Amino acid sequence: MSEGAITRHDVVTSTCTGSITDQGAQVISWAPQGAAPVLYVSSASRFQRGASIRAGAPICWPWFGPGRFPGLTPAHGFVRAAPWELVSIEETAAKVTTRHRLDSSMVTSAVWPHEYAAEVVASFGAELSIALTVTNTGSEDLDYEEAIHTYLAVGDVSEVLVAGLEGAPYIDKTTGGTRRVIDGLLAVTGETDAVCETTGPITVIDPVLRRRLVVTLEGAQNAVVWNPWKTKGDAIADVGDGEWRTFLCIEGANAFENAVRLAPGASHTLAYTVAVEPL
Repeated sequence: MSEGAITRHDVVTSTCTGSITDQGAQVISWAPQGAAPVLYVSSASRFQRGASIRAGAPICWPWFGPGRFPGLTPAHGFVRAAPWELVSIEETAAKVTTRHRLDSSMVTSAVWPHEYAAEVVASFGAELSIALTVTNTGSEDLDYEEAIHTYLAVGDVSEVLVAGLEGAPYIDKTTGGTRRVIDGLLAVTGETDAVCETTGPITVIDPVLRRRLVVTLEGAQNAVVWNPWKTKGDAIADVGDGEWRTFLCIEGANAFENAVRLAPGASHTLAYTVAVEPL
């Protein structure tokens, strides 16, 4: 179906509901049957051609945030608002798997003119899995950053605890890149933008919604924890009033010194899985 100028595919199985858009190959929603939504969708999201969508799990590529070099625009790369090609939808009673593709003949950038092929495979079932695979189709090494920028829905971000990052070193982007170490369970008590060094599972413990969201990463050297908090959250045009309280981004990423470098013909996959457990 279309929402505004954006084509969206809705999923209903015996195990879950969900949706994905062709623009950005972006998973917008997912929830186990009978459960509250697991992904945040802003009430102020712009479902417009060429505009980023504040919802679900945007694909950030080939750079993260402003990138490592001057002049990289838009933020988080050029593929998240690009029209991807839907290659296939495979359906069973319990799972729907979608496959989207994009390559440099379809979308490129003057500030990053390299040859590539990208594929996003999303599996909607009892768990949600998203995999981004990039292949270097050029004749020179390919260097890029990436993230699956997932907005997890929470009851109240100030009440959640994040487990699995204990002792992890991280870059604190709220202080301009100070390097710190996470001490114990992570509580979100203000603006948070932490690019953590980790490969292990991460659990968001949500006492308000009485559930745990368990995130498993593959092919990622970083996990990013982000919430803008009140001042910045209220200033973001496509975040609904006060809705900064209702999401916490836990992203799988390869950023900064963990950028991916691919030889010609080589491929890399970044995969993200989220499951729901009762609290």
